[in-house]
Amino acid sequence: MIVAAENLVHRYGARVALSDVSFQVREREIFGVLGPNGGGKSTLFHILSTMLAPTGGRARVAGFDVERQPSEVRRRIGVVFQSQSLDKKLTVLENLRGQGHLFGMRGRPLSARINEVLERLGLADRRSDLAGALSGGLRRRVEIAKALLHRPPVLLMDEPATGLDPGARLELWRYVEELRATQGITVLLTTHILDEADRSDRLLLLHQGKVVAEGTPSELKARIGGDVVLLDVAEPARILDQIEQRLGVRGSASENGSVRIEIGNGHRFIAEVVEAFPGAIRSVALHKPTLEDVFLDETGARFE
Repeated sequence: MIVAAENLVHRYGARVALSDVSFQVREREIFGVLGPNGGGKSTLFHILSTMLAPTGGRARVAGFDVERQPSEVRRRIGVVFQSQSLDKKLTVLENLRGQGHLFGMRGRPLSARINEVLERLGLADRRSDLAGALSGGLRRRVEIAKALLHRPPVLLMDEPATGLDPGARLELWRYVEELRATQGITVLLTTHILDEADRSDRLLLLHQGKVVAEGTPSELKARIGGDVVLLDVAEPARILDQIEQRLGVRGSASENGSVRIEIGNGHRFIAEVVEAFPGAIRSVALHKPTLEDVFLDETGARFE
């Protein structure tokens, strides 16, 4: 496994940010860490990128311990931070040249590598543009180019789609998938965006610093099975109790006036419940399970 965490723990004073977190990432995999803000994703990212030492447990990247061998780890990772790291007053070329110098790259080898990553990421015609004049999607591509300049086998990305419009997100993912296909790179990313997580090969769900589920998006959604039915009613707790008594179906009620039911053949259930409670149901929604449903099912909390 190219990335592995074993019983990671991290505390900020009395607050536990990570609690016994373990997982493994295979080579050439796009591995997503999904969770709401404050769930522990950023702490995990900082540990894997050697910016933060864990309170307990250990993590290894490309065979090297992130706490004991940080220099070796840094040579083997490219890092794309959530906040921008480009100098807006420099051109794309100048930003990349400065990054190369940090890794001891000089002269013709550096120029050749810069040309290569610019071509690979569709930025060759932007080399002389000021970074501050680029769109959000193009700036993110330059960030990735910087991260890949020294040919790392692992790319760490912290909330890479933050601030991007839907079109730019799709474009970003096209480049990430192309990098994996053409260069065999392993990608580990953190995200709170459900659509982005759905594109990962495998996912780790984090909630309040703990692992609540792990698997492919399809495997996680299959845990629920069937359909998800949402009923908009005036008194969710009362209706939910009556549904259980009269139809033998259990669900959950929310404060916003909805009843949530996980059930097979949801369309048949809808017909039954509407007939059983005439006038009590204001509207009905039916959908297949989503990652948000998985999160709610595993934690009892809504994904926010």
